[in-house]
Amino acid sequence: MSPTAVTADHNPLRDVRDKRLPNIAGPCALVLFGVTGDLSRKKVMPAIYDLANRGLLPPGFSLVGFARRDWADQDFGQIVHDAVKEHARTPFRESTWKALAEGIRFVPGTFDDEEAFDLLAETVQQLERDRGTGGNTAFYLSIPPGFFGQVCQQLERSGLAEAEPGQWRRVVIEKPFGHDLESARELNDIVEGVFAPDSVFRIDHYLGKETVQNLLALRFANELFEPVWNSHHIDHVQITMAEDIGVAGRASYYDGIGAARDVIQNHLLQLLALTAMEEPTAFTAQHLRAEKEKVLASVRLPDDLGASTARGQYAEGWQGSEKVVGFLDEEGMKPGSTTETYAAMKVEVDTRRWAGVPFYLRTGKRLGKRVTEIAVVFKRAPHLPFNDTETEELGQNAIVIRVQPDEGITLRFGSKVPGAQMEVRDVTMDFTYGNSFTEKSPEAYERLILDVLLGAPSMFPRNEEVELSWGILDPVEEYWAANGRPEPYPSGTWGPASADEMMARDGREWRMP
Repeated sequence: MSPTAVTADHNPLRDVRDKRLPNIAGPCALVLFGVTGDLSRKKVMPAIYDLANRGLLPPGFSLVGFARRDWADQDFGQIVHDAVKEHARTPFRESTWKALAEGIRFVPGTFDDEEAFDLLAETVQQLERDRGTGGNTAFYLSIPPGFFGQVCQQLERSGLAEAEPGQWRRVVIEKPFGHDLESARELNDIVEGVFAPDSVFRIDHYLGKETVQNLLALRFANELFEPVWNSHHIDHVQITMAEDIGVAGRASYYDGIGAARDVIQNHLLQLLALTAMEEPTAFTAQHLRAEKEKVLASVRLPDDLGASTARGQYAEGWQGSEKVVGFLDEEGMKPGSTTETYAAMKVEVDTRRWAGVPFYLRTGKRLGKRVTEIAVVFKRAPHLPFNDTETEELGQNAIVIRVQPDEGITLRFGSKVPGAQMEVRDVTMDFTYGNSFTEKSPEAYERLILDVLLGAPSMFPRNEEVELSWGILDPVEEYWAANGRPEPYPSGTWGPASADEMMARDGREWRMP
């Protein structure tokens, strides 16, 4: 009998290779701290509903909110209902909502309120009895990092952090994971002092995006790309995350953090690791993380940080047709703040594959458009049997992985222009998810929350990755703190002149997304 043959205790629909049924979370509950924040309302709650709408949550799934509000269960239910109606990706169905609402509970209290956490423990136990959650519980800390330690200690004191035999407890923490290497280590010690390392899920929502995961398929499932994915053929790599919005009402949060800590330390260095990593022996958490950590451990900063980094602050200007104020004039902003809203830096990956290939990372607010992409730019052909006028409009070949908003991949190469003359010009071939697949890509938070409930940690960085990333950024932050202030750039443009000068010194220029 073959290994996949049906036996008395084998259900073929549950074969791990069978694609007919998706992964569905087992009995569980999720406790959400920080339910009044924008992240919970716009991302987490809608993602939970979308998972339920797609049939990926168990029938007895329960959502428990914890906040400093005098709410009853139905009040919190209304908050979830409104968030789902406004922000959910999938259509609103009354039947789905009714089933989800039956498992919604709310516990009022503050993070220093022991009685509130004791009530939370009673609520979790009651859900195990009434809803069949099995005692399996994930704690989602959508709160400022300064409260992580306090909440974890309360969970430990109340017994919520410890699972009975056959149960699990997991904790989900949002970035930023500290503000430098020292604080990241302190935070890791606190969280892992309560929860086992394998039970800690650090969410970086970029890693849940379909296009980011497709990067692994692009590289390792296609013989077309991997042989040229090295310093023999690649000139440089640009990784960009641009936003067209300002800090809006987040001035007090953003001031003192800045673009580099907010985006480069986590999102962009993770994208760099996935772009530069070697092929893992398997797509498991252990092997994926090991390869990413090798890359981050090999990242080197240039000696001259003044010439290889740039930072800026958006000034007033035009965002499309709207006149917008500068960073220093945003409501709640401290006068004279030196927090950067634009950051760019050059790094190299000191491995045989990438020796001599610079990686340029940039992020900023109030830039020309909202876009996140990885552009792998190839070297020019070593010999061109064309004269200069025939190739004057020919650039460099490139593969561009568009992470958002128009998810897909663009391949840029040279082609002859129709006509009697020999003229070569850049053309592109596009792959877009929307045109190639009938199923719309799920939101990143859907994938990541489901992975937490399934106990699948592949797309979550562990503490070694976090600490390696801070080790890369800390010297840059220290240099900036000791040297001048950010350069102003008009809103709606692509950043300060110093960023263009940084590229020009290397004989390159930023790609226009």
